[in-house]
Amino acid sequence: MNIQNDPSRLPASAIPAARIPTFAFYFASWKKPVFERYFPDRDFVFPSMFVRARQFQKTWARRILAEPNAEIFVWSKRAPPGLLELAETHHIPLYFIEDGFIRSVKANASRTPPLSLALDQGTAYFDSNTPSDLETLLKSYDFDADPALLERARTGIRFLLESGVSKYNSGVKVDMETLYGRKERKRVLVIGQVEDDASIQYGCATKITNNDLVALAATENPDADILYKPHPDILNRVRLAQSDPQEVRHLCTILSAPLSMAQAFETIDHVYTITSLAGFEALIRGIKVTTCGCPFYSGWGLTDDRQPNPRRGRALPIEALFAGAYLLYPRYFDPDTGTSQTFETTVARISKHFADGADATEANALHNRRGPPWRPYGAYGILGWRHLLSPIVARFVGKIGNINDVQAYKEDPISFFRDLQDPKLRLIGRLLYPFNA
Repeated sequence: MNIQNDPSRLPASAIPAARIPTFAFYFASWKKPVFERYFPDRDFVFPSMFVRARQFQKTWARRILAEPNAEIFVWSKRAPPGLLELAETHHIPLYFIEDGFIRSVKANASRTPPLSLALDQGTAYFDSNTPSDLETLLKSYDFDADPALLERARTGIRFLLESGVSKYNSGVKVDMETLYGRKERKRVLVIGQVEDDASIQYGCATKITNNDLVALAATENPDADILYKPHPDILNRVRLAQSDPQEVRHLCTILSAPLSMAQAFETIDHVYTITSLAGFEALIRGIKVTTCGCPFYSGWGLTDDRQPNPRRGRALPIEALFAGAYLLYPRYFDPDTGTSQTFETTVARISKHFADGADATEANALHNRRGPPWRPYGAYGILGWRHLLSPIVARFVGKIGNINDVQAYKEDPISFFRDLQDPKLRLIGRLLYPFNA
C-alpha cells in the first residue's frame, strides 16, 4: 500500500465534496461518533455488530455493490462471512482497523476514543499469516536514505523513555524498590496478555498460555527472579482470564497492583512475551526480549524469536523499526476535535495530562456521572417504567462486568446489550429493551 495515496491521510483542503460511502463492520456503538469525528470525509454506515452470513448476502452485499465508490472498514479481523471475498472480487477498498500503538491515557480498554489508529489494507498488523502494510513498509522502506526520519525516531524514543508514555497509560506511581525488593540477581519480567485476544489467535502458530510463558521463563532462567505482570484488562476485570495466575505462583512473583508498563521495566534484564506490544517497549529500553508468537516487531534481528518468520528476512536497527511502526504507519488524532495530530503532539498531550493531575479529576467525574434523564419513551419505555429497572440491572451488569460496564449501561441501555459478545446476554437486552438500535 502506498501511504501517500491513502485517502484517509489527505489534508482537509484535498478532501472531495462528496463523502466516501463507508461500510464499517463490527464497530461498537460508542465508536461510531468517534469515527464520524475522525473521518469527516466518510459517509459511514454501521451494520449491527453481529452480522450472519445469510444476512450479509441478503442485505449488506447488495447495499455495498449498489454504491459505485464504496469502501469498507473492518474492526480488527472480525469480518462477516463473505465480506472479504466480496471486496476482493469487486476490487472494493477494504481497511482493517485497529488501535494504534499509543492508545489512551487510561490503563485499560475503557470505551475512550483512541489516540491513534492503524488502517491496513493487507491485514491487521498483528496477523502474522500474511503480510500487513506495516510488514511491507518495514521490509521495503529505505530508512538509510531518510536520515531526518531516523533522527525523528531517535528523538521519539527518548521522548517516550523520558515521559514514560506507553500504549495504555496511568498516572499511578509506585515505589519500585518496595514492590520488587532489593535486586540481588537477574530479573525476568513475563508480560501477560488476554489469551483470547486476536493478536494471539492470529500471531501464534501453536497454542500457548500465560502460564506456559511463565513456566518457560522459569525453566530457562533458574537462577533469576521471575516477575509476572498480568494484563491490565484482566486485573481491572474488563476481560475475563483464561488461565489462573495462581497456578504458577510457585514459579514467580505476581504483580497484581496497578503498575504502568514504563515502571514495570525498571531493573529488568529480560522480558518474555507472546505477542504483546510491551515487548517492543522493552526493546527501546535495551532489554533482551523473547517472543513466543510472531508480533510485528519480531523477525527483524532484534528479538529472540521462538516462532521465526522467514518472510521478513531483514535486519533493522531499533530506530528504523520505531520509525515505521510509530511515525509512518499509524494515524494520530485529537480525541476532542477529531483533527489529525503528530506522534509528538500526542505524547506531549499525555504527558501534560499527568502533569495536570487529570487522572484524579476524571476519576471523580466518573464517580459522579449519572444515568440519562427520565423520559417517557425510547430505552425506558412507555411512561418511563423501564427507568425503574436501571438500579437492578446495573447490579447484574456489575457482577458480570466492571464499573465501566455499569456506566456504559446507564448511559445507553440498548447499545450496551447489543454490543455484547454473548448471544444470551444480547437476548436479555432485547427482552428488556425491545427497540431498534
